[in-house]
Amino acid sequence: MARRRKRRSRRRIEGRKILECVPQYVLDTGDEKPVTAARRFIHANGITPPALLLVRRNEHTVDRYFWAEKGLFGAQYVEENHFLFPSLRALETATK
Repeated sequence: MARRRKRRSRRRIEGRKILECVPQYVLDTGDEKPVTAARRFIHANGITPPALLLVRRNEHTVDRYFWAEKGLFGAQYVEENHFLFPSLRALETATK
């Protein structure tokens, strides 16, 4: 029996393109939880929003977070709802 293809959301694809223009930072979690490691990295390095944080949990898993003026969000949520973030609206017009 043939497998059905997963439907690709246009809104999510558009959000992914916008997030590609945002500065990215890669870090390891160490002994902390991924969100805690991301928050400490932001405060230690004085990162200003918008920024995308790629947090390596282990050699196979990477958690993605978006640092916005409103706080820290999961990158998948931001891809689907990029229009809710004022800092991404400016990038949205620049990518079109």
